[in-house]
Amino acid sequence: MLNENELPDDFTYPDSIKRIVELGLVDLDVWYFMLKEHTLIRLQGLKERYPNRNLIPFARRGDNDDIACFEIGQGEKVYIIHDFASSGYEQREIFNCVWDWFKYAIDIMIDYD
Repeated sequence: MLNENELPDDFTYPDSIKRIVELGLVDLDVWYFMLKEHTLIRLQGLKERYPNRNLIPFARRGDNDDIACFEIGQGEKVYIIHDFASSGYEQREIFNCVWDWFKYAIDIMIDYD
């Protein structure tokens, strides 16, 4: 995860995602939390590819270009973005909270086993 000084001023991570990271539950086989360097690269790329959105990435799906993001001003919702898709076609799914996304990521891990 990014430090406060690396995040936009109007964004803070939800407590739920901080808890997941504190517990070390960051590698769910198919889905995994990105390292800081990769998060910064994706953050910049998302700004360029989807200039009408304010996405903050945190996890990546290893078998395709899907990434899990927050969107500034949208609370704890998690947006699955198919990165590198044409603008307007990037949205895959929306989860109401981090825990809903986390359950989804665990289900995918179980299905892949």
